[in-house]
Amino acid sequence: MVFDFLRGEFIDVISWLDDTRDTMVWRFERRGQAIKYGAKLTVREGQAAVFIHEGQLADVFSPGLYQLETNNMPILTTLQHWDHGFQSPFKSEVYFVSTTRFNDQKWGTKNPIMARDPEFGPVRLRAFGTYSMRVSDPGKFMTEIVGTDGEFTADEISTQIRNIIVQAAAQVLAGSGIPVLDMAANTEDLGKLIAGAIGPKVAEYGISIPEFYIENISLPEEVEKALDKRTSMGVVGDLNKYMQFNTAEAMGNPASGAGSAMATGAGMGLGMGMAQTMGTNMGPWGAQPPAAQHTPPPPPPVGKEWHLAENGATKGPFSEAQLAGLVSSGQLARGTMVWAQGMEGWKAASETELDRLFSQMPPPPPPAG
Repeated sequence: MVFDFLRGEFIDVISWLDDTRDTMVWRFERRGQAIKYGAKLTVREGQAAVFIHEGQLADVFSPGLYQLETNNMPILTTLQHWDHGFQSPFKSEVYFVSTTRFNDQKWGTKNPIMARDPEFGPVRLRAFGTYSMRVSDPGKFMTEIVGTDGEFTADEISTQIRNIIVQAAAQVLAGSGIPVLDMAANTEDLGKLIAGAIGPKVAEYGISIPEFYIENISLPEEVEKALDKRTSMGVVGDLNKYMQFNTAEAMGNPASGAGSAMATGAGMGLGMGMAQTMGTNMGPWGAQPPAAQHTPPPPPPVGKEWHLAENGATKGPFSEAQLAGLVSSGQLARGTMVWAQGMEGWKAASETELDRLFSQMPPPPPPAG
């Protein structure tokens, strides 16, 4: 037993093999935390070894094979202190730090982000995505985050990183000035802005964010439903023509039964119309010559109703006659954003049929005198 113990004192190999994929720091367990003179330290690729001596960071070892023999290092041997029964009064600890990437880390906004959209006005946004992190400064990571934790996992730091990301995302999205409908096409650029904002903050912990992605930016459910209705109206276009098309299609489909029903209704309406006409033309003495009938003129066509966007709010509706007055008074300019039913989105007044209103304005009066 004594020889086995001595043999164990003379041979010391310090290394770490990790198969958990989520452990960031692992402390090498040594009896009494005493590291012998001549011990071999193996640091593999994707690792770093941090030596802590008497509670202070002594050294950081990069990947390689080391034999701990120099007296300049804070490493003591148990065999130098027989009077202490192989227990060194000086303690050294070795922490292995994983420097590989920890991928597929999730982030997301718990509460909506308030932003001002140039088209919809104040809106609430939600965003989520993924990121990867790695330890870029093992010594700083040990002193700032880990401390004396013998086994530190990625979950223990992910909440703090997530809070930093959400704060930066709120500032970037709210101050970007990009319309909500265009954010999906700019997620890559927005992601770079957020990653640049969080980089200096996580560097204080000895961490870097090599990859950052925004998977989705969305509106509240009720706002998305309203937007879907508006989109449907734009796709339908003229509602009267749309109803006529649906009616004709239903009449041409025998399986629907709508054709026969509508034909029956149309026949009944035709018969009632003929009976009414005959009753009008037949007096008490028989047939009378039809009196001159005057078809009433159709109602005047209804012009488009226009809406204006100004300072994040909408005004209207206005008729073209009212808009002409606004042009004369200078309240409507060529660059004013306008919208009417049937348009896909807001456009400048000069890009619509309202452009003719500006050409009808008289030129400025000649100078006096």
